[in-house]
Amino acid sequence: MLQSRTFIANDGRVRFGEMPPTLPALAALIIGVAVVVLFLVVWDLPAFVGLVLSAFIVGVVNAFFLPDIAFGTIPSEVATAFGNNMAGIGIPILMAAIIGKSMTESGAANRIVRSFQSVVSDKNADFALWGSSTLLSIPVFFDNVFYLMAPLARSMRARIGKNYALYIAVVGGGGTAAHAFVPPTPGPLAVAQELGAGESILGMTIIVGLAVAIPSALVAGVGYGRFINKRMDIPLRDTMGTSAEDLERQANQPTSNLPGFFESLLPILVAVLFIAAGTFVNTFQNVYPSLQRIQELTTFVGDANFALTMAAIVAALTYLRMDDFPRQVWQDELTEALQNGGNIAAITAAGGAFGAMLAASNIGAVIADALSGIGVGLLVTAWLIAAIVRIAQGSATVAMITTGGIMAPLVPELTVHPAYLVVAIGAGGITTSWYNDSGFWIVKEIGGLTQSETFKAWTAVTSILSVVALFIILIYSTMFPLA
Repeated sequence: MLQSRTFIANDGRVRFGEMPPTLPALAALIIGVAVVVLFLVVWDLPAFVGLVLSAFIVGVVNAFFLPDIAFGTIPSEVATAFGNNMAGIGIPILMAAIIGKSMTESGAANRIVRSFQSVVSDKNADFALWGSSTLLSIPVFFDNVFYLMAPLARSMRARIGKNYALYIAVVGGGGTAAHAFVPPTPGPLAVAQELGAGESILGMTIIVGLAVAIPSALVAGVGYGRFINKRMDIPLRDTMGTSAEDLERQANQPTSNLPGFFESLLPILVAVLFIAAGTFVNTFQNVYPSLQRIQELTTFVGDANFALTMAAIVAALTYLRMDDFPRQVWQDELTEALQNGGNIAAITAAGGAFGAMLAASNIGAVIADALSGIGVGLLVTAWLIAAIVRIAQGSATVAMITTGGIMAPLVPELTVHPAYLVVAIGAGGITTSWYNDSGFWIVKEIGGLTQSETFKAWTAVTSILSVVALFIILIYSTMFPLA
């Protein structure tokens, strides 16, 4: 039996002798899960405080077991992970707060909802939100789509008076499926390139991804959403600087008092078109070299930080035009929204820092290595590795890329098209979003949900989506191997 001897080296690092490589990772995972549940569920600490404390504790566990991690650097490592996450979501969330506040208060969100209702009945309003979220998430990151769709879901709830759990489920299910299965979003694009970067794999992955995303999102988003909606009523709450009373007041406004449909939709169009332009050019510049001439421009405007800033300006100007009040009041209202957005960004980044500390224990590599030789089919193996890595460390993209690297040498053994493997990895990588996933906190805070409601209307959706997608992949690959 391997034994370990502890001592403190002159450089301040905790040193150990020989020990099983799985022990540090499993210790970090088990202790991390225990403390985050203790802080957030049992003690009911504020989410930001509980997540930061959990990140510190996991970092200490890492330093205790791993010789290359210095105990004294743990606080700064947590702060760095927090900052890295904030760099990715800070400006988008703050601008999303302005977009949500402005679209709600100006009546723009209500105007879009009424247009949906004129096309589909109230009974089928969930399909309108599901379709919009699915379509938008192909060129745009899911986080950004949720920022844009949340005001519509909240306005739909205020207008109809029920079904908020359903609306969260369909927006989450549709957006997550497209984001995880259909390139050129980062996860499936990186995996497709890892498995063999030819255009044939990428093109077929888009086709297979769409064929899997649509039915699986219908089951997990619409099907499960309608199921849970009958068993749980989620009320509207104040969030992102907008109160439930404001939403209900706007829901009763006559249409003549609302902005036009195009003006109402313009913030969403600006964000989506800018980001989509950057995604398209970056993806296809090697296929069409002439696109390289505009790559710098599209990369600039397609950055989510810039695109959502422009969308926020457009939304805020509509808010100023529609509400007859002094500019100082308008400024104060937007500042209030930014303050609420800052709280949400802090919680989201703290969740990302907690996930980063778990990832630093190498739990992903340990799990992937342990499962890489199991005796089931390659598609199921890939799904299982990605799923467990995702649950352990939180990031869907990291889970996908890790699994893609493990499965790449096995591609010649496939009896089906590699596109199925890409989508299977994506399906595993989205399962069971919980505390260590920043997406969990985005849905909770921007949606105005409790932790329990988020688990039922979001975590369950990602889990069902993952499993249903795997079954669909296995059926398709059996009927149409495409090899």
